[in-house]
Amino acid sequence: MSKADKRNKFLAVFERIRTELIDHMKSENMPEDAVTWFNENLVYNVPGGKLNRGISVVDTVAILLNRPLTDDEYFKAALLGWCIELLQAFFLVSDDMMDGSISRRGQPCWYRVRDVQGLGKVHNIAINDSFMLEGAIYHLLKSHFKRESYYVDLLELFQEVTYKTEMGQLVDLITAPEDNIDIRKYNLDKHTFIVRYKTAFYSFYLSVALAMRMCGVPDVYELNGKTIEAYKEADRILIPMGEFFQVQDDYLDYHGTEAEIGKIGTDIVDGKCSWCVCTALTYGTEAQKQLLYENYGKKGADQAVREQAVKDMYNDEQGLNIPRHYEEYQKKAVAEINALIDQIPEPSAHQAVEGNRLRRDAFRAYLSKITDRKA
Repeated sequence: MSKADKRNKFLAVFERIRTELIDHMKSENMPEDAVTWFNENLVYNVPGGKLNRGISVVDTVAILLNRPLTDDEYFKAALLGWCIELLQAFFLVSDDMMDGSISRRGQPCWYRVRDVQGLGKVHNIAINDSFMLEGAIYHLLKSHFKRESYYVDLLELFQEVTYKTEMGQLVDLITAPEDNIDIRKYNLDKHTFIVRYKTAFYSFYLSVALAMRMCGVPDVYELNGKTIEAYKEADRILIPMGEFFQVQDDYLDYHGTEAEIGKIGTDIVDGKCSWCVCTALTYGTEAQKQLLYENYGKKGADQAVREQAVKDMYNDEQGLNIPRHYEEYQKKAVAEINALIDQIPEPSAHQAVEGNRLRRDAFRAYLSKITDRKA
């Protein structure tokens, strides 16, 4: 199946889910304008991204089972994938408000939409809209998985990963408060902590862990005389993979265009604790650091000039050369992640048929989706 066909099949499940959520709203006797608003919230914020997180649940289930999925298996795996996309939408709608972002996925951020089907502007209603996107997750899980033996495991995964992500967001926000940015507090260790909590758990670990639960992979099992703690193994591989993904994201924020990445990069103007600035502070000269202190995160009439000064310093091939640092980082990160994947004991052909054992291909497939990405 082509990448486009895979995406379209996955999107068809979203339409089924959207209809189900709207029908539930109507069954609660919600006013027509509220139903219309929620529908627009779903359509505008949930299906517009690359959908890698959601589709990866389906891909991982198929790899673990090592066979084509039945229609019921595909729907359940896709529904779990769409629950991650709902979680992503919840985070992005609220994060864009906190950051005062301008665009997302090539369109205005939801809170900046001026009119919703003639019902008025979004503005602060986006706060409640983000809560409703999160609430939809648990409604769908209850509707479709309540009778499954792993239902509580699914609930715990979503709750724990959401909490960890919010912890990461807290550290990010207080490290770089919009009204009092002090980049002297930034360093690569703090950046690693933030991205592991804010991004890696929900963007990488969650997709694979949900698939593992659906396939019946136990917490612990024996294989070839070795004790395998399956979810700890997944964590050991996927959290560094998520860190690598966020470093890519930080790099593309400064180096990519809006056409390439679907948004206007704002990390420099916003004073974000980005991998790029942490790397610059680690390897830069005193003069380069001083340029950062004077221009990084400085908003005002001349912010575009200050932003360009930082970019020019990043780009200087004879100086800081952030693209070179990134290329070196990427090669090392991919090699280390592949080494971690190679340490997973592979089940025999007979054992793999059952689908309840880890397989290296599940992790390799995820890594292949993000290596050398441009957006």
